[in-house]
Amino acid sequence: MPIDINDLRDYKGGDPSKYRDYMEKRFKPVEWVDEVLQEDEVWRSMINKQADLRRQANKMMKEVIAPKKKAKEECDAEVAQYKALQQQVKDIAAELPTVEAKRDSLLNRIGNIVDPEVPVSQEEDEDNLVVALSPVPDDLKSPLPCPQGTIEYTLPPTAPMTHDDLLWRIGGFEPTRGSQVAGHRAYFLTNAGVLLNQAIINYGIAFLRKRGYNVVQPPFFMNKDVMAGIAQLEDFDEQLYKVTGKTDDPDGVTEKYLIATSEQPLCAYHKGEWIEEKQLPLRYAGISTCFRKEAGSSGKDIRGIFRVHQFEKIEQFCLTVDDFEFSQAEQERMLTAAKEFYDSLGIGYRVVCIVSGELNDAAVKKYDLEGWFPGQQTYRELVSCSNCTDFQARGVGTRCGQKVKNADGSSQKARYVHMLNSTLCATGRGICCILENHQTPEGVKVPEVLQPFMGGMDFLPFVRGPMEATKGEKKQKNKK
Repeated sequence: MPIDINDLRDYKGGDPSKYRDYMEKRFKPVEWVDEVLQEDEVWRSMINKQADLRRQANKMMKEVIAPKKKAKEECDAEVAQYKALQQQVKDIAAELPTVEAKRDSLLNRIGNIVDPEVPVSQEEDEDNLVVALSPVPDDLKSPLPCPQGTIEYTLPPTAPMTHDDLLWRIGGFEPTRGSQVAGHRAYFLTNAGVLLNQAIINYGIAFLRKRGYNVVQPPFFMNKDVMAGIAQLEDFDEQLYKVTGKTDDPDGVTEKYLIATSEQPLCAYHKGEWIEEKQLPLRYAGISTCFRKEAGSSGKDIRGIFRVHQFEKIEQFCLTVDDFEFSQAEQERMLTAAKEFYDSLGIGYRVVCIVSGELNDAAVKKYDLEGWFPGQQTYRELVSCSNCTDFQARGVGTRCGQKVKNADGSSQKARYVHMLNSTLCATGRGICCILENHQTPEGVKVPEVLQPFMGGMDFLPFVRGPMEATKGEKKQKNKK
C-alpha cells in the first residue's frame, strides 16, 4: 500500500523533497526516499537498455537480415548477432521483477503525507493537540486547540471503583474461567456483561444507520496477500493472528490472518473496482469481532476487559473522491458522529490530534477521542479516527472517476479513492467507560439510550462483592 512512486520522480512532476520533509516529520530516516530513487534509477536504466536493445534488434532484422534473406545472401553472422541482442532483452526481462520488487519494498517504507494541523513531535503526553473537551470546563485557561502538556483546567469528578471491579460486582464477566480455557486476557462475558455488549452493538448500528451508513458484517479472516496490501509489516508480528491448515478452498489457500479491525476487510470490499464519482461518498458501519495479539502491550491493563485479545467493535469506514478537502471534511464528519455517540452515553471526553511521530504510515492525520474514566482518574482512548487519503486504496486497487486519456492518447494519472476509518465503539472499552461513569454505591445506571436495547433495564445491581485479588497482586501487597 505505498504512495505513488511518480510523486518522487521529478521528471514526472513529483517532488521528493516534500517526502523527505514528511519522513522527517514522522521521525523516520529521510534517506529512505533517496534509496527508493536510487533503486528506481537502476530499474529505469534497465528498462531503457532493454528498449534500446530491442530497437537495435528490430533495426537489424528490418534493415540487414530481411533484405539479405530476400536477396538470398549469407547472413549467419548477423542472425547470430540478432539472437544475442534478443537474449540480452530476455535476460533483462528476467531480472527486472527482482529489481522492481526491491524498489517497491523500499517504497513501502515511505509514509503518507502529513496534514499541516498535525503537531510535529514524538511526545504524545506533552504535544498531542487537544482540540475538544466535553463538557467544556468552566475554568479552562487556554483556548483550544492547545498542547496537552500546557492545558490547564480542573479534571472531571472521580469515583471510587474501577471498571474491572464494577463488571465483576454486577456479575458481568468471569476472567479466571476465561483464562483457564483460552489463556492470558481471555474471559467469559455473562449476564449483565452480555446484555451491555449486545446493547452497545445494536445501539451503534441504529445510530449509524440514522446517519446514512450501510451496515456490513465482514469475514473475520483474510487471505495473506490481501492483508499484506493493507496492514503494515509490524502489524503482522505485533497484532495479527495467523491461521493455517488445509481447507476445501479450491484455490488451495492455506494462510490466512484473523482481522484486528473490520477496517481491514472493508478496505478490500471494493478491491480492484472502479467507482464512479457520483457514487461517492460511500459510508459503511462495520460490525465484527476483532482479534489482536497485543504483543507490544505486556503488563498493560491486565485486569478487566479494556485490553483483550478478542472483542467486538463498531467501525465507521468511508470512501470519498480523491480530493483532500473532501476527505478532510469527511474526517471531521466522522469525528462529530463519534462525539455525538459518547455525548449520548453520558461520557465526558477530550479529543486530541495525535503527534506526527505516532502516526501509522497510512494516516495523514489521526484524532483520538479519549473518554474520562472516573475510577482510574484519567482519560483513555476510545476512538481512533484517521484520514488515509489514497494510501490504502492503492494497496487494493480501488479507483475512482472515469478512464480519461490525454490529448496525445496516453492515459491520465490513475485516480484512487480516499479511505477513512474511525472507531465508533470497541464494546469492551465502551462497557468499561460506561461502568465507571454511571456507578453508584449499589450498582450501575444504564444510559437512557441503551435501555431500549436491554429490554427496558435501567439499573444493574451489584450481585456479589469485590473480586478476589490474584496471586500476583497478593504477593505485591505482601511486599509492601
